[in-house]
Amino acid sequence: MENLVYYLPLAGVIGLLFTFWKSSWVRKQEVGNEKMASIAKNIADGAMAFLKAEYKVLSVFVLAVAVLLLFKGMNEHDSNGYVALSFVIGAFSSALAGFLGMRIATKANVRTTNAARESLNSALKIAFSGGSVMGLGVVALGVIGLSVLFILYYYFLGINWGIVAVLNVLSGFSLGASSIALFARVGGGIYTKAADVGADLVGKVEAGIPEDHPLNPATIADNVGDNVGDVAGMGADLFESFVGSIIATMVLGASFVPGFKDLGFFELGAIILPLALAGTGIIVSLIGTFFIKIKEGGNPQKALNAGELVSALLMIIFSFFIIRYMLPASWSLNGKTFSSMGVFWSTIVGLLTGLGVGRITEYYTGTGKKPVLSIVKQSVTGAATNIIAGLGVGMLSTAIPVILIAVAIILSNYFAGLYGIAIAAVGMLANTGIQLSIDAYGPISDNAGGIAEMSNLPKDVRKRTDKLDAVGNTTAAIGKGFAIASAALTALALFSAFMQQARITSIDISQSKVMAGLFLGGVLPFVFSALAMGAVGRAAMSMIEEVRRQFKSIPALKNALEVMKKYDGDMDKASEEDKKIFDAADGVAEYGKCVAISTQASLREMVLPGLMAIIVPALVGYIGGAEMLGGLLAGVTVTGVLMAIFQANAGGAWDNAKKMIEEGIEINGVEYKKGTEAHKAAVVGDTVGDPFKDTSGPSINILIKLMSIVALVIAPSIAITNHQLDAKEMKMESIVNVQSNDDYEVSANSFVLDTIINKTDTIIDEDGNMQIQQTVKVRKLDIKEGISGKSTEKKE
Repeated sequence: MENLVYYLPLAGVIGLLFTFWKSSWVRKQEVGNEKMASIAKNIADGAMAFLKAEYKVLSVFVLAVAVLLLFKGMNEHDSNGYVALSFVIGAFSSALAGFLGMRIATKANVRTTNAARESLNSALKIAFSGGSVMGLGVVALGVIGLSVLFILYYYFLGINWGIVAVLNVLSGFSLGASSIALFARVGGGIYTKAADVGADLVGKVEAGIPEDHPLNPATIADNVGDNVGDVAGMGADLFESFVGSIIATMVLGASFVPGFKDLGFFELGAIILPLALAGTGIIVSLIGTFFIKIKEGGNPQKALNAGELVSALLMIIFSFFIIRYMLPASWSLNGKTFSSMGVFWSTIVGLLTGLGVGRITEYYTGTGKKPVLSIVKQSVTGAATNIIAGLGVGMLSTAIPVILIAVAIILSNYFAGLYGIAIAAVGMLANTGIQLSIDAYGPISDNAGGIAEMSNLPKDVRKRTDKLDAVGNTTAAIGKGFAIASAALTALALFSAFMQQARITSIDISQSKVMAGLFLGGVLPFVFSALAMGAVGRAAMSMIEEVRRQFKSIPALKNALEVMKKYDGDMDKASEEDKKIFDAADGVAEYGKCVAISTQASLREMVLPGLMAIIVPALVGYIGGAEMLGGLLAGVTVTGVLMAIFQANAGGAWDNAKKMIEEGIEINGVEYKKGTEAHKAAVVGDTVGDPFKDTSGPSINILIKLMSIVALVIAPSIAITNHQLDAKEMKMESIVNVQSNDDYEVSANSFVLDTIINKTDTIIDEDGNMQIQQTVKVRKLDIKEGISGKSTEKKE
């Protein structure tokens, strides 16, 4: 079984080969006419220019942090300077995943538009193929990076390090991925929403033209933003969750090594199991992509759900045999019995929770669903009631996902302890390949619709792209819900791994430092959201001013807008003279200036929120200690998950309410359509929701995971010392009043893991008097060994 380790990178290689094949196929499809190609080139150039500028800034950050990690690792017992190498490779892998996804998305968008001229199925095939390059590429890079580094450290460079040091060094990979992910999410979110707000408010509300209309100066920046935020940003987000859950599970699995040795079983089984499951997830996701097909007039959502369901079923089957093969039937640790079937059930719990949260998100944000319809109805009375309704939907949508996550935590812990919680996160993220493929399909479809609008293609083409785009909004919302749920379990798994590495056995919230940490952690998602919202607001103001300036100062644009208003946007009714005036404005909008505003604003504003997520846990850990840092992580995880769900779902519901009105709908005899007061109110609501769902909400996922991984990386530096452990032991001993005897000895090399009253009996003696007899159980954990324990019982 030991040779299995060397085959782990193979699944990642297969995934990369699949992405190269799909990418080549997409590139071979026809682009369309010259105007479509020109628009697509503008979008691609803007997207790649932003990415290059962002990576230049981040390269300085990565270099600085790598130097700090190098010195930190060289001065620690259970780590070394190679943690800096892991960090750099993790950061590079995350950046590469975003680059590959962005590159193919900007190739697939115009080809999807052109395919929509033929049929809905052809367009869906290209859009999803483009998304699958991103989806499979992300998980492939994650599996290759982690497995190759583990083999390098454990079998070659770090033969004498020990498994604890190997995993501490490997955790740097996740820190690198998390750092890039946060900056990509925040920067991309600021970029896309600054452009979106400008295109919506000035274009739709003030000028009365669609956001994707060629007369709108912000339209190219808006379409660039779809790729920057929802392709590169989401890809980096799930890449970070994917590798974070694997790292956490590997760290917790290390505690099983001595027990596996005693049984004569492969000692690394629990450590490499998450990598094996992740590699299997690549294969089943790849298979699932072949089941996504649709007939003309069919529902794209059902086709996408079919592929996801096939992958999930295959994952359940394969994971059963993999877990049974890699783990013993049962084993014990510190008096608790574990089993391979318990680990399997924890995996299933995670997988089902991910699917459940996705379905709940679909309900609260999907077009035609009751929550979205309630927002549509309340748009009649203006923007205020629309916003109130959206806030209510977002708040209510937190309940069921949080209950599902809570149940998942309890069940997975019941089946396999803390390792079960971590493996549940791996199970939830096992199908990241196809989940991210479906999610990346959304912005490609959105771009396809924009290109169709800007190219003045026939209405039936725009109707097909709108159908794909409507589903894309829902898949994006589902993807965000999935990302939030996975972030919660991943953060908890990382938190458990941090406690193990920092030698924390429990966190007492009655302690002042821990309570202070809880409050500090609880407020961070609010401060983080405020920074992100403020950044979007400032960038949007600049964008709005620029669009207004162009509408007023460019004569051709001004004249074309007057012609559009004259015919209420229907240029088919225009006279030949007016059509000439309208056509004269084609291409005169200064798109580049709007792109520059979004780029500069996002790069400037992303720095402070990103640094906050790294600096705060480090300061709290080094100043307040490991337990205060534990309180901080607990606080940020709880409020962060709630804030993320609320913002993502409220924003998604506002967006689809607006789209339902734009498509035209009648409810209880009231007609909702474009140009009405209800439509204007819905546009305002959608504009408020844009930074909710695409900037601050999704970024909070990464905030809670990044803070947890920072804590895990610095854990060896702030771990509780032997002296502190002995002090805790004496305190615990005095509380339970255990009498000294030959079986119970305290030494400098051991500490009491826990002391509990195991059993209480009421006894009536011969004289009829009642006596209380307690059986006290004391467990000791040897610090040098780190695993082996001893239990003694004493009756008092």
